[in-house]
Amino acid sequence: MITVKNLFHSYNKDGNYQVKDVSFDIEKGEVFGFLGPSGAGKSTVQNILTGLLQLQQGEATLGGYDVKNMSKDMFNKIGMSFEQSNVYSKLTAKENLHFYGKLFDNPTRDPMELLKLVGLADKADIRAGEFSKGMKHRLTFARSMINNPEIWFLDEPTTGLDPSIAADIKDIIKQKNKEGITIFLTTHNMFIADELCDRVAFIVDGEIKLIDSPENLKLQYGDKLVKVEYFQGDQVLQKTLSIVLPEDKELLRNIIENHEIRTMHTKEATLEEIFIKVTGRGLI
Repeated sequence: MITVKNLFHSYNKDGNYQVKDVSFDIEKGEVFGFLGPSGAGKSTVQNILTGLLQLQQGEATLGGYDVKNMSKDMFNKIGMSFEQSNVYSKLTAKENLHFYGKLFDNPTRDPMELLKLVGLADKADIRAGEFSKGMKHRLTFARSMINNPEIWFLDEPTTGLDPSIAADIKDIIKQKNKEGITIFLTTHNMFIADELCDRVAFIVDGEIKLIDSPENLKLQYGDKLVKVEYFQGDQVLQKTLSIVLPEDKELLRNIIENHEIRTMHTKEATLEEIFIKVTGRGLI
C-alpha cells in the first residue's frame, strides 16, 4: 500500500540530509509504527508522503499513486491527524468538519457522528478557539476520518489526552484497522506502538536502524526473565531470575518447591528498552 525507496531529504539542500536512504514497504491493512526521538526524521518522512514536503530524492508511492505527481484522487484516499492541531479557531467544531468535508470528491462522514465518536458531540456548536489543547487534538483526529481514508497517517494520536480519552482513541484505531485501513503511526511513545503496531521501524538521525514486529524484537533482544515474590517466614522476598541460566532455573525450582509463592510472572523487555539497546539513544 505504501512503498518508499532510497528516500533522502535536506532542508537546506546543502548535502546535509535530515533523512538518509530510507526504504520500507507497508502492506494493505497493516499498522506500521515509525518510532524515534524528536528530530529523528519521522515527521519529515510523513510530510513527504502526504505532500507537505516535496520529494527531493528517492521514490515513494501511496496506494499506487506516485508521490512525485500528487493528484486529487490520491488525496481523496488519505487521512492525516497532526500532532499540532490546526483547526479553524473561529469555526465551531461542526463547522470545521463540514468545511473540511467539502474538500473531497468522495462521500464523507456525518460530522456529528465523528464528534460523538471522539466525545465532542456536546461541543459541536462551540468555536474551536475556545477548546482546550486536548479537545483540539480530538477534533483534528475526528477530521482525519471525514473522507473515509484508505491510508491513515496518525502523528502522536494520543498526545495530551487523559488516559480515558486516549483509550477511546486507541479503540477507534483498532476498529478502523479491523475494517482494513492501512495506518502509518508516527510516535515516540513505545507503549502505544507496542499495543497497536504490526511492525515498527526504529529511526534515529534520519536513518532506519531496523524494522520488525514488536513480538519478534522482544524475542530477539529481550532477556527471558521471571519475577517471583515468595514468603520466607513472615518476610516477603522478591527475585528476578533468568529462565535460561541453569543456576537461576535451579533457584527458581527450589523457591517453588520450598516456599509459598505470592506472585510470579514473566518479565519481558519493553520496546523502549530494546530501542535504547539497538540504537544507543533514548527517546527524548
